[in-house]
Amino acid sequence: MPKGLFNARSGFDHTLVLAAVALVCVSIVMVTSSSLAISDQRMSHAFYFTLRHVAYVMIGMMAALFTLRVPMRTWQRLSVPLFLGSVILLMLVLVPGVGRQVNGSMRWIGAGPITIQVSELAKVGMVLFLARFLERREQEVKTDFIEFVKPLFVLGLVAFLLLLEPDFGAAVVISGTVMGMLFLGGVKIRQFALLSALMLVALSVLAISSPYRVMRLTSFLNPWADQFNSGYQLTQALIAFGRGEWFGVGLGNSVQKLLYLPEAHTDFLLAVIAEELGLVGILVLFGLYVVLIGRILFIGKRAQLLKRRFHAFVAYGIGLWLAGQAIINIGVNAGVLPTKGLTLPLLSYGGSSIVVAFVALAMVLRIDRETRAVVLKNPGSHPRLRP
Repeated sequence: MPKGLFNARSGFDHTLVLAAVALVCVSIVMVTSSSLAISDQRMSHAFYFTLRHVAYVMIGMMAALFTLRVPMRTWQRLSVPLFLGSVILLMLVLVPGVGRQVNGSMRWIGAGPITIQVSELAKVGMVLFLARFLERREQEVKTDFIEFVKPLFVLGLVAFLLLLEPDFGAAVVISGTVMGMLFLGGVKIRQFALLSALMLVALSVLAISSPYRVMRLTSFLNPWADQFNSGYQLTQALIAFGRGEWFGVGLGNSVQKLLYLPEAHTDFLLAVIAEELGLVGILVLFGLYVVLIGRILFIGKRAQLLKRRFHAFVAYGIGLWLAGQAIINIGVNAGVLPTKGLTLPLLSYGGSSIVVAFVALAMVLRIDRETRAVVLKNPGSHPRLRP
């Protein structure tokens, strides 16, 4: 490992924190820019969504500070109860009068002005549960096909409940995260390839089994064929990308956010960023994500080298989840993937997604803190990890 890449005495991963802070700062600026028109129209207050977004960021920061104080052994002990709790919430959200319906989907549980998107909690619950399973059964998963299949039955239950909402995007993200964690857990390539192929077939069948998903697929393949109906959202996003060119039209000067592009401050925030900041701004944003995900995976690798398997798999799972969701959102905005209804992590407006992302990053920083403590206490614990 190059000298200076890891310094146990630095206390925490400064690069990870700086990348996350930079993304959140961009988020506040761009949510403000993209939501002014819709805030003024719907709420008669130009900064309505901005103020709420800042409030979510503050809540996320407080939740992160609390999470940082919780030892990973506590999350390890609570992994199964937390997962079961998320499954119960996925069931409750489908109960009329308990779940809230928005845009035809039952994805939220609310009490007064507070709403929680249950699928965000399910992502954390699934990562913790599978990390615990792999920590206890890592050798069996590598050699026994039955042990490899067991977590897939659990995944099937979660995916089934998500599809009932329906939330196909969250089901894809969680499925990809689980498969990635199993792969990093050391399963046999042949078994992994076979089940990956079966999963792709299953997801493809599910994608064409519902009329609204078929409509999304067909409009994605040729949005200009029905640009004022099923292809409207994607064509408006593509227009935003086209107008941005290299350096964008300037911060605040987007035309598409003026009620042309639906969900401009949530699912399609990247299109507004592309229009206002151009390709250069998008590449800088991609760079921040690469740094963020890279540092998360590095922290997971360090934990694995120190034989902290639960820590490692939690970090791997969080890194895969954030990377997968970012890639899907970017693909949707750019028109290379069908619309999924997924936010851009740490950037898009959305209370549950912002708060849960902060909690997930705080877990990674806790893992980082605990592994640094091990290196400082036992400098010779691993030759590649000197303090």
